Amino acid sequence: MTYLRRKKALILLADGTIFYGKSIGKEGTAFGEVCFNTGTTGYQEIFTDPSYYGQLMVTTNAHIGNYGTKADEIESDSIKISGLICKNFSFNYSRPAGDKSLEAFFEDHNLLAISDVDTRALVSHIRDYGAMNAVISTEVENIEELKTQLADVPSMEGLELASKVSTKTPYYFGDENATYKIAALDIGIKKNILRNLAKRDAYIKVFPYNSKFEDLEAFKPDGYFLSNGPGDPEPLIEAQTVAKEIIKRDLPLFGICLGHQVIALANGISTYKMHNGHRGINHPVKNLLTTKGEITSQNHGFAINREETEKHPDIEITHIHLNDDTVAGIKMKNKNCFSVQYHPEASPGPNDSTYLFDEFIQNLKRN
Repeated sequence: MTYLRRKKALILLADGTIFYGKSIGKEGTAFGEVCFNTGTTGYQEIFTDPSYYGQLMVTTNAHIGNYGTKADEIESDSIKISGLICKNFSFNYSRPAGDKSLEAFFEDHNLLAISDVDTRALVSHIRDYGAMNAVISTEVENIEELKTQLADVPSMEGLELASKVSTKTPYYFGDENATYKIAALDIGIKKNILRNLAKRDAYIKVFPYNSKFEDLEAFKPDGYFLSNGPGDPEPLIEAQTVAKEIIKRDLPLFGICLGHQVIALANGISTYKMHNGHRGINHPVKNLLTTKGEITSQNHGFAINREETEKHPDIEITHIHLNDDTVAGIKMKNKNCFSVQYHPEASPGPNDSTYLFDEFIQNLKRN
């Protein structure tokens, strides 16, 4: 095996803490909010998830890249993370079904990545002090300049990012002869959500993040969907207005992740930035309606206010996160509307929660 001489690299956090590693290949600098994902597999889906736009991803799994990449295991048309931080990076892969190495995949998408980092110490720091802005760079001699540049990076709190990842023009997904029609508002939608809806006999029209209710209504859908996505939900006034109009007319509405938060805001329930968020594929959730537990895939840095949700006369909490008792799902008592904070499309992750797509289709039938 050829010996690889790799350039030294660093991670500089907003609080001044520095961790060192080595460049995977590309040289340069990348900024974003540093966060970590505890999943042991599914790295390609994670890197292409629009909900991660603007974030530097720390993978807690010790080995990244060992099974390469595959063209049909992406959640959007490009890598969405700002950069990757990992412990051991595999330049070679052994998966027979793989199309190319992760290194080649990163080269195709011009992504900066660094390895040989003490990720256990880094994750421990994030858990103690919270998710914060950071920079990764191969310019290890220019720390003071990097600090100056990092200070100008906006906080994730208050940051609208849906416009960065949403489709620019409407498009269709599925069989046009399907039984049901669904209008989906794209504020960062994942491909596997569309696959899950389409395989349940639905034809979906996906609309840009700033579409008006009248745009969605013109499709004459049987139901409406609000997608996952990145950033703070509060600046998404247009999406909240769409949600309010759908709710007012008592039309079937389902929201996931950012869409869940938009539905809460449309009902006057506030959201807040979490200490370090939930990101992984083994998060325990309890369904309060069935009392059953679910192992779920999660990816969010914001949550809805539980106290306000409990006091809301028209809202019922349907799911809770068992690690910290945050709200993981809600439904409206007198409207055809429900949402969850986690990812039932499970890409990557377990399939415990795919029943939620079935429930949505049942709601379309009853409408």
